[in-house]
Amino acid sequence: MNNRHIRTSAAAAAVVLAATGLTACNSSQGGGGTAKGAVSGGVFVKAISSDPGHLNPMTGVSLAAREMVGYAYESLVYSTPDGTFVPWLATEWKAGEKKITYTLHDGITCSDGKPFTAQSAADNINYHADPDHATFYYGPQIHKGLSAKAEGNTLTVTSKVNDPFLLANTGTVEMVCQAGLDDPDALKTTTDGTGLFALTASTPGSVYTYTKRKGYAWGPEGVTSETPGLPDTLEIRVVTDESTAANLLLSGEVNAAVITGTDRTRLSAAQLKTVGVRNPVGEMLFNERRERPTSDPLVRKALVTALDRKEIGDVVSDGSATESKSLVVKNPLLCVAGGPKWTLPATDPAKAAALLDQAGWKLGPGGKRAKDGKPLTIKFIYDAATPAHASAAELVQQTWDKLGVTTQLSANDANAWSEQLFQTFDWDTGFVQIAPGGPVTVSSFFDGATPDKGGNNFMFVDNPGYKALVKQASSASADETCALWQQAEAELIERTDVFPLADNEMRTFLSGVELQQPNFVAPTTIRMLG
Repeated sequence: MNNRHIRTSAAAAAVVLAATGLTACNSSQGGGGTAKGAVSGGVFVKAISSDPGHLNPMTGVSLAAREMVGYAYESLVYSTPDGTFVPWLATEWKAGEKKITYTLHDGITCSDGKPFTAQSAADNINYHADPDHATFYYGPQIHKGLSAKAEGNTLTVTSKVNDPFLLANTGTVEMVCQAGLDDPDALKTTTDGTGLFALTASTPGSVYTYTKRKGYAWGPEGVTSETPGLPDTLEIRVVTDESTAANLLLSGEVNAAVITGTDRTRLSAAQLKTVGVRNPVGEMLFNERRERPTSDPLVRKALVTALDRKEIGDVVSDGSATESKSLVVKNPLLCVAGGPKWTLPATDPAKAAALLDQAGWKLGPGGKRAKDGKPLTIKFIYDAATPAHASAAELVQQTWDKLGVTTQLSANDANAWSEQLFQTFDWDTGFVQIAPGGPVTVSSFFDGATPDKGGNNFMFVDNPGYKALVKQASSASADETCALWQQAEAELIERTDVFPLADNEMRTFLSGVELQQPNFVAPTTIRMLG
C-alpha cells in the first residue's frame, strides 16, 4: 500500500489517504538500553517507498518528508511508542493549562557546532506561532495565541487561552537551529538540527546519507554518541517496489522497510521481527455538501448499516482487521485511553433499506432507487495503488447494489485526491483516512473551516452536537477534557460523519537491527545486531 497526503495548509498533513497508520502498537527494544548482541558501528539502511521531495522540517508534509525530519531534528520531549513523554532536549518541565516551563540540557549543540539554547527553542515556538509562516505545526498544535521566552536555560511558553495539551503541542515540535530559522529555504537540501545524525550526502530519488555526530550527550533515556549498538551511518534509500524491498530485507542489504502486501508472508516465514503502527485502513468519510446525497444523515446511516464490517474489514485489511479504538491514531495518542465511547451499528440490510425509504429514495424499475426522478448514485473513491482498497471497494459496490444504490468506483492517484477533496468536491464517500495525534487536530477536519474558506473540513461537516462538545472540551481542565473529547468523537460516529470500518497494523520489518518506532523510526533507539 502506498501512502498519499493531501493538503490545503500544513495542518492538513494529518490527512492520510491509502491506508496510512501512524500510531504505535508495539516496538522492539531500543531507547537507552543495549540490545543483546548489539554491535556498534556500521550502516543502518532503511528503505522508503517515495522521495521526500524536500527536507525542510517546518514545511514538509509528505510521510516521507516527516520521516526524514526525524533523523536530524529533535524535540523538547520524546514520546515513547505508548505515548509516554520522557526528557530529551529538556531535562524537566512544569505544565499548567496556560503556561509550561521547560529546563533545557546544558551543552546542546547543533550540527554546525553552534549552541542550541532555551532562546533557540523560544525562537522556534514563536516562528511557528506566526500565521504568516504557515508552518507544518501552525494550527491545532501551535496557534497564534502562543508565545515563548527564554531566561538562561529555562523556556517558558504561554497561551492566551486554556490549553490542556501544552506539553504535547509544544514539547513535540522538532527544533531547528538558528541558521535554519534565518534561512528556511536552505533546509530543503541540508539539515540544521541537534540530532544524533546529520545529513552528509544526498541524491534525491535515490539515497540520503546521515552521519553520527561526536559529542552528542542529550538523547532520551541517556543515549549518547557512545551508546553501544548505534550505527555510524544511516542510509535512507528510495525503493519504490515493495517486492524489491522485501528481497533486500531477506538478503540483509536493507535493515528496515514497511511491507504491507503479500510479501509479508515470506518475511514472516523467515522470522523477521517487526515494529507496528496502528493503521485506520477502513476509515470512511463522507461529502456532506448540500448537492450530494450523502449530505443526508439517513443516507449515510443506511449505507454503513448495510455493510458487513467483518467481511469487508478482512479484505481491506488484508486479513488483519482490528476494531478501531479512536479517531486519534498518531502518537502521542491524546485522549485514546478508556475509549471508545461509541458503538458501530450492526449489519442490517433491512434496516438500511428502511432508512433509504425514509429519506425518500424509493425502489423503482430495475431495483434501483431514485427520488424526484434522480437515481441514487454514490461515487466511492479509493487509492489506485492499494490492491486491498480496490477489492474492498468492489465488495461495497456489490452490497449497495443489492440495496438499490448505483455505486461508481473511482481509483485515485495523489493528484486526484487533492483535486477531488479540496477543489472539485466530486465524491460522496470512500476509503479516506485522517491520522491525527490528538482530538484538537480531529476537530480541525470536522469543526474547522471548509476548503473554499482556506480550512481542512473537506467533508463540509456541520454537526451542532459535536461543535458544542468541542467548545466545552477546549476550555475544560486537563482532568476533564478527554472525557468531553471522547463524547465529541461519539457524536461524529452517531451522526455518521465518519465510519471507522476497520483498523489494522502497518508493520516495519527488521533485519539485523532493533529499534523503536513511535510514529517513524527513532534514530537514537537504533541498535545494530551482530
